[in-house]
Amino acid sequence: MTAETVKPLVILGAGYTGRLVYEREQVRGRVVFATSRDPDRHLLFVPPERRLRFDLEDRTTWRNLPPACNLLWCFPAEPLELVQEFSGNLTVRRLVVLGSTSAYQANLSRDHPPPWIDETAPLDLEKPRVQGEEWLRMKCQAIVLRVAGIYGPGRNPLNWIKRGRVSPSRKYVNLIHVEDLANICLAALAQGIPGEAYNVSDGTPRTWREICHLASERFEVQPVVEVGDGSIGKRIDNRKLLSLLAQAGVPLLHTDLLRSLEQIVAAETPSEATP
Repeated sequence: MTAETVKPLVILGAGYTGRLVYEREQVRGRVVFATSRDPDRHLLFVPPERRLRFDLEDRTTWRNLPPACNLLWCFPAEPLELVQEFSGNLTVRRLVVLGSTSAYQANLSRDHPPPWIDETAPLDLEKPRVQGEEWLRMKCQAIVLRVAGIYGPGRNPLNWIKRGRVSPSRKYVNLIHVEDLANICLAALAQGIPGEAYNVSDGTPRTWREICHLASERFEVQPVVEVGDGSIGKRIDNRKLLSLLAQAGVPLLHTDLLRSLEQIVAAETPSEATP
């Protein structure tokens, strides 16, 4: 454990991923604070003394963050003007920002499968979120995690298929289980290189056609939408991330989508009462 990893951690926007990071650090006995615009409503899993009200658009809440802490930024870093102003007052030791693989420019190639995308690929700097992430990375030495689609308990891809959010198209999708993402956040806080970006995915891009076929064959879940949007999607290269995780001694736990879906379904299915 390094000196930096024992600094108080503030989770800026403790939602789906942030809550799991909070719970893991609590088990380890770390000092962790969590923020929300309405902490007494949304942070009931956090003791009152560790709940912080924070709203990027409300400058009066900026002073609520403790100094000399590590910071995990979990919501979109926008608008740029407020990100710039807020970051000018930061005194954090380590800053990790959760971005998105949507930061990369849309693939103009019509090749299928599409080419692999690593961290050197062009970014879409027209997007306000990407502007904020890049400002924090370059000016504040933030570690930016460009995160693929997050799934896990409560975010079951099988339900996305049932509700027609996705269709059996040839579009590639990249996924990461929330449990792995939480571990990656902590690894980045401990050993990530300041000012660097890391692609975060399980390393196996799949088409929605493949996932829908798996859903049908193994879970009897049939798609309700049959027409795709024509996009071919992206294939995200996670080799840089794997190097970081190897250094931290942190394995990816969810690289087998079938097994992970089985675990999610099992957890969602009420167990039968014992006679």
